Amino acid sequence: MKVAVFTLGCKVNEVESASMMSSLEDMGLEVTDKLRFADIYILNTCAVTKEAEKKSRQLIARARKWNPDAKIYVCGCATEKDGTAFTEKGCTVFGAKDKERVVEYIASEYGLPYCGGLLYPKQVKTRAFVKISDGCNRFCSYCVIPYLRGRVVNRPIEDIVEEIRHIDSLEIVLTGIDISAYDEGGGLYALIDALKDVKSRIRLGSLECNVIDERLLESLSGLRDFAPQFHLSLQSGSDRVLKAMNRHYTREEYLEKCRLIYKYFPLASITTDIIVGFPTETYEDFQETLSIIEEAGFARIHAFPYSPREGTVAYGMKQISGLDKSDRMYTLLKAADKAEARYVASFYGKEEKVLWEKKIGDYMMGYTGNYIKVFGLGFRKGMEKVHIGSYWADFHAALNIDDWIY
Repeated sequence: MKVAVFTLGCKVNEVESASMMSSLEDMGLEVTDKLRFADIYILNTCAVTKEAEKKSRQLIARARKWNPDAKIYVCGCATEKDGTAFTEKGCTVFGAKDKERVVEYIASEYGLPYCGGLLYPKQVKTRAFVKISDGCNRFCSYCVIPYLRGRVVNRPIEDIVEEIRHIDSLEIVLTGIDISAYDEGGGLYALIDALKDVKSRIRLGSLECNVIDERLLESLSGLRDFAPQFHLSLQSGSDRVLKAMNRHYTREEYLEKCRLIYKYFPLASITTDIIVGFPTETYEDFQETLSIIEEAGFARIHAFPYSPREGTVAYGMKQISGLDKSDRMYTLLKAADKAEARYVASFYGKEEKVLWEKKIGDYMMGYTGNYIKVFGLGFRKGMEKVHIGSYWADFHAALNIDDWIY
């Protein structure tokens, strides 16, 4: 019997889906993470934006095109937010907090052996993602996720270390909804210290800037192989907007954390998220966001237009016009491209370790520790040191990829 486990949304969703895949394979089922013909579909959904919810609902029709007679089980944040949108389509629904029950339910319904509890995630990519926590306590005024996933729940350090012992990937990413809130057994410092002998390259998932301090950076410096990329969520460069967002730092406090990172890791890449068009955002507020890009030295920016989420504080605030939001998105994306080009150009001629991940045409694509995407001719495997070269316009035109080649 074939099962397709298809995932939308964050890396945490991907890890949870991978755990379901491991358990399903242990029960003797043939499992794929692709949306293709299957007897059973498990759809792990997202609700971080309206568009994500819409895509989650559209998955039902996509699955039924492959097999109209298949059983469809839906779980995740979109079902937690509005389960009836899926039950009325004839699906069996589980929320964001009870994904383990999906596998248990399937085992019961089909009379399959079930060990109880989910197994360690099935690693289907070059880098392995290890979930260290779930939930969020921050309640940013624009975000619905804390209401759907609940409060922070952390895994014990020994459990995380034991999982990592069973992973043979060359890179391991520590992920969670808010790993900055990890406070189990001495906190994030203690977890990092417990991984100091791990041979794989260690990368951190998204962080809040308030977790960055000397002690954490010293712990990271003690790892055998640390990927010096820090994804520090910013959201806005305006103190007024940050306060309205319920973000607990100021512009200057954020910049202080960036300077501290560069003190320990001079070549670090600091990547970030920025929301454009938050309610009440003025032209002056947006200019402050643009100006912080160069001050922080961002290597990459993920820009998102504000998406109203019913049930959040920001939903009732005065919205800005769609035209202003579109204009600001365009301007920010241009600034983001310029920032990334500046950062990557600073590595021309330098030697960096690259983890090759996939083949595109005649080229292999991979990432350095500081998350520079590079391309190499011919088949390559694993991790190797390469010299970073300059941007190749013809390569971009041929493959429609805006990146660099060594």
